Amino acid sequence: MSKEKNSTPKKKSSQLKVLKGRLDISRSGMGFVIVEGEETDIIVKPQNFGKAFHGDTVRVQVEKESGGGKRAEGIVVDVAERKQTEFTGTLDLNSKAAFFIAGTEKPIPDFYIPAEKLNGAVNGSRVVARFVKWDKNDKKPQGEILSVLSSKNEGDLAMKEILIEAGFPLAFEEPVLKEANALSEKITREEERKRKDFRDILTFTIDPVDAKDFDDAISIRNLDNGNYEIGVHIADVSHFVTPDTILDKAAYERATSVYLPDRVNPMLPERISNELCSLRPNEDKYTFSAVFQISNRGEVKHKWIGRTIIHSNQRFTYEDVQEIILNKEGLHSKAVLLLNDLAQKFRKERFDEGAINFSSTEVRFKLDEDGKPLGVVVKESFEAHQLIEEFMLLANRTVAEYVSKIKMNKEPVPFPYRIHDTPSEEKLLPFVAFAKKFGYQFDMKDEKAVATSFNQLLKEVHGKPEQHVLEQLGIRTMAKAIYTSENIGHYGLGFENYCHFTSPIRRYPDVMVHRILQDIIDKNLKIDKKMDEKCKHCSDRERSAMESERAGNKYKQVEFMKEYLGEEFDAVISGVSSFGFWAETVDHKCEGLVSVRDLSEFDDFRHDETDYSLIGARTKTKFRMGDKVRIKVISANLAKRQLDYQWVTDLKGTVKDAKPVGRGKAPVKKKK
Repeated sequence: MSKEKNSTPKKKSSQLKVLKGRLDISRSGMGFVIVEGEETDIIVKPQNFGKAFHGDTVRVQVEKESGGGKRAEGIVVDVAERKQTEFTGTLDLNSKAAFFIAGTEKPIPDFYIPAEKLNGAVNGSRVVARFVKWDKNDKKPQGEILSVLSSKNEGDLAMKEILIEAGFPLAFEEPVLKEANALSEKITREEERKRKDFRDILTFTIDPVDAKDFDDAISIRNLDNGNYEIGVHIADVSHFVTPDTILDKAAYERATSVYLPDRVNPMLPERISNELCSLRPNEDKYTFSAVFQISNRGEVKHKWIGRTIIHSNQRFTYEDVQEIILNKEGLHSKAVLLLNDLAQKFRKERFDEGAINFSSTEVRFKLDEDGKPLGVVVKESFEAHQLIEEFMLLANRTVAEYVSKIKMNKEPVPFPYRIHDTPSEEKLLPFVAFAKKFGYQFDMKDEKAVATSFNQLLKEVHGKPEQHVLEQLGIRTMAKAIYTSENIGHYGLGFENYCHFTSPIRRYPDVMVHRILQDIIDKNLKIDKKMDEKCKHCSDRERSAMESERAGNKYKQVEFMKEYLGEEFDAVISGVSSFGFWAETVDHKCEGLVSVRDLSEFDDFRHDETDYSLIGARTKTKFRMGDKVRIKVISANLAKRQLDYQWVTDLKGTVKDAKPVGRGKAPVKKKK
């Protein structure tokens, strides 16, 4: 038997299957390569990581195939792409050598730091280090110290660490800044001849009060035929950021700006975002535009897309425009009111045609000069916001529709569409069953009927106790929007064709869209064989940015609530699991966990997944998503970005209904 086994020829290395995937290293040190299309992950032992770090895209050679209840095992043979090259941690410096020790939860080798690359760091310094190289015969990777982190402001350090862990560089390298600073802001005669001139037409921007870059503007004028010409003008980033330059590579690497509570980590240097491409008032600027002839009934009669020059006459804030809409008077009020009237017509038409009217609460922190949270502001969506939103949607939709009709060799043009798939039955059916408990019915005959049912529910549920839970669960049934060259439409918006054209200062796909448009206009279109790869990269970077933004907001929540340890607040249950429920405070939207361990003194609570609730086996007390509760803040862990709450019982210590209390008072800052 053993002889037969030994006589079987062993597979040669060249015959072994090599797959590409992402390396995920657990806290224990074991690795798993996640490969798209494979049913199970491939196990990789620590000694087989090769030169890879957690999160890297790697090529893994499968040494043992899965089967018999065992998972496949492999060896990393190559690093295709680094997730991140910058890390935060501590410098260990002695008389012989210097090493950087990363402060990550996931195991990572120490970096050797040459003496000339210490950049002023001393033993024990908290630093930002960059991975430089890991040659074949090197025992350890080599790095360099980029900067020493000051410990004066822990919040500042935390934000930097969030960005670095997500793979976003904190600063632009010198060659990138040098290339950006060398760009000219001069409007040339040669460039003027290539563009349509809108400088004599009323044009203005509408942005948040604290905006520093303005990447979109709207122009409006009356035409002799009784229609209105309305231009949506977008900063022409692609004029300045050209393919394969150092600047372009840096923008692509980031792929998006990241908006944390106290800062913006930009996709492009300030020379581009705040100066050359910002559509500031009283300055001539290059733009890429979608221009429409629209009747007073909101019918789009004609469309034109191309490069332009504009001169913004006015910088409005949303508050300025909202005041004009409410009072029917003010600077350029006639134009503003007309645009608002058209926007509301577009909005109604969108929802009538199947767009879903989800609205989520957006919260931002009021911060002091050191970035410490002083309070919470809930952002509201007014007609002024909707005005801009509708015209941006119109431009994005129009551009995508235009490109979708272009063919090369009878094939669609590779293009970064923004798509949103229909909800999966796996997520939708439990939600429909839950909504039915509240008396809401869903028509499931087709996708449009489901969208209509969603809108009907959102309309009927408004102002009712179950509003919060059904809105939140409804949003969770939705697929995630992504970039892809496969155009399947945007379900949530109800559009057959959609892309991102309107924010090239902060999104790289918009830059790609501008370039493809100009190539089509110039009749110089080339097939981009890497379009799918670029779309995936941009989608991944967007997801990392969103996770960073959530982490930043969570940190500020914990930092804010740390001042109120031991205090009680009214809250709403925002999530339920087998180990407890999450509750979000009513007044300041800070979420914490009430552990099932703390509830065990009252009853043995079991998780009912179909009802999104915890139910007591003895008392039948129910904690269901959307219920109001009273909580006490018992722990605020900044390192873990974690809040722990305790459910508050009545004075006698007996279990009370999980739906008590009304709105409580906003917290008052403790005096120190």
